[in-house]
Amino acid sequence: MTSVSTQLLIVLIPLLLMLPVVEAVEAGDAIAILLGVVLSITGICACLGVYARKRNGQV
Repeated sequence: MTSVSTQLLIVLIPLLLMLPVVEAVEAGDAIAILLGVVLSITGICACLGVYARKRNGQV
């Protein structure tokens, strides 16, 4: 099984390769989109961790 960082790179590299082709997307927009994706994934993982701890009675 691959690590989370490897899976994240597999997802982000194709996105980064597509950005120069799209002329309508500026650098600020690209950074905002990538930051939003990273924060969303982090939030989802945090929520799953809280749910797992509550389910196991560790909280």
